[in-house]
Amino acid sequence: MSTSATERVQVIRPGQTYVGQQGFTYGAGASRETAGAEHICMNVLPMPDGARARVHYHRGIETIAYLLQGVCAVYYGERLERRAEARAGDQIFIPADVPHAPCNESGAPCVWLVVHSSGSDQDGIVLLPELDALLERTRP
Repeated sequence: MSTSATERVQVIRPGQTYVGQQGFTYGAGASRETAGAEHICMNVLPMPDGARARVHYHRGIETIAYLLQGVCAVYYGERLERRAEARAGDQIFIPADVPHAPCNESGAPCVWLVVHSSGSDQDGIVLLPELDALLERTRP
């Protein structure tokens, strides 16, 4: 093991936040920005009731999200034709390049722990504004 790798071990304390392209304020976790991560990152995503991400996908990047608290819908697919509902304790896997948008329709806040197969969750984001209008029309 190299000394330089050993010196890169870090504890990321809560309190740092940032606004992502997806339209949310995230709790900064381990990432390229905070720890120099190269191939993986993890952040906390609190979603108040009624919050909705901008429709997007991550080019070449996989996503796994664990719902820590609450209930949340995730719309996904080429035309957002599919809907998955996650409850606290559930995980959802979103393959690379799949359009998606988490939407908190539950009436209460929810909190996600989100992991991406890249050093930053802002890598490879492709926003799909044409699907934002579609999602607004089809959501309950």
